[in-house]
Amino acid sequence: MHETPWPHAPTHRLSATGTYFVTAGTYLKQHFFREPKHLDALQCKLLTVAREFNWQLEAWCVFSNHYHFVGHSPEKKAESLALMIKKLHSTLGIWINKLDGTPGRRIWHNYWDTELTYAKSYLARLNYTHANAVHHGLVSVANQYPWCSASWFEQTASVAQVKTVFGMKIDDIHVIDEFEVDNEHLLPH
Repeated sequence: MHETPWPHAPTHRLSATGTYFVTAGTYLKQHFFREPKHLDALQCKLLTVAREFNWQLEAWCVFSNHYHFVGHSPEKKAESLALMIKKLHSTLGIWINKLDGTPGRRIWHNYWDTELTYAKSYLARLNYTHANAVHHGLVSVANQYPWCSASWFEQTASVAQVKTVFGMKIDDIHVIDEFEVDNEHLLPH
């Protein structure tokens, strides 16, 4: 679609205007984004639309049928979140349907957002998001999955930030992530 607009270095602190964890899933958990070019487009469009809406993403991961991100809202109460997600889903839905020759097919189901107000829950969700491909069994090390922020994070954050985030426990956080991914064929094992 376009060149990926990588964000600047992460700040890794809660935002005064609001920091959110967002999960979105495809309709009936279908695997519309199986191919590398589909995942490239999903990741690129997520970062592009976030930038257009002045959201600062700190972590993201995209899969064949869902995605997660942690981001800072540009305004109180994340008033632009629904519009940003609507634009992202609409643009990607039209694109994938045109590619597949299926105009009007429903692609996206819903999204869920959680405002993060405690530093520990924020850091744990950063870890969860960066390492989500490991959680789904796609890679053994998070930075090996090309459609997430783990590698970018390791390259742009300080050593202390990386150790802090990757050291956070994620056992007790409650995340809607009952998706079976279908990207296994994309990566060498």
